[in-house]
Amino acid sequence: CQAGLELTAILLLPPRLPGTCRAQTRHTHQRASLLSFWELIPMRAEPLRKKKKVDPKKDQAAKDRLKKRIRKLEKASQELIPIEDFITPLRLLDKSRQRSQVELSLEESERRALLLKKWSLYKQQEHEMERDTIRTMVEAQQEALQELKLESPELYTEAIKRDYSLFPFEKEGPYYTPPIYNYQPPEGRYNDITKVYTQVELKR
Repeated sequence: CQAGLELTAILLLPPRLPGTCRAQTRHTHQRASLLSFWELIPMRAEPLRKKKKVDPKKDQAAKDRLKKRIRKLEKASQELIPIEDFITPLRLLDKSRQRSQVELSLEESERRALLLKKWSLYKQQEHEMERDTIRTMVEAQQEALQELKLESPELYTEAIKRDYSLFPFEKEGPYYTPPIYNYQPPEGRYNDITKVYTQVELKR
């Protein structure tokens, strides 16, 4: 059977040309191996966009302008926001508006000096009276606490505890001038004329 198959294959071959040789061929079918299949990682990306053409001259000019602006800001010193309360207006510094000094007579100078001495003596006596009053109150308080400790230690413990309701302490007055009776403040509009200053921050 094998000899018959080989003879049939020889007969089916095309005729050979002069000067050529005939080689034996086999018709075989190969099966692909499972190792020839490769699994690829999915590429989650969008298609490439067409790049815009950028003029190198315009790009360089924009960079130069930005560098020039940065150098200008670095050279300029940081301006501080002025405090208007500490700035004296120039119209008040004019010497023509300066009040002339009044020369006091000898009697007025003596009267004022004597009045100042009396005021100093009065404040000294007031300070000594307040100091003596506080010292007397503290001594009375300590004596009362000692008596309370002998009578009831529990009440003494409660008495020396800190009172947190005393703080924060708020008090109103006294004022330099008394209030005006039945005073009605005038009604009007409030115009905010506060100047707003902006500072440029450099990012480095």
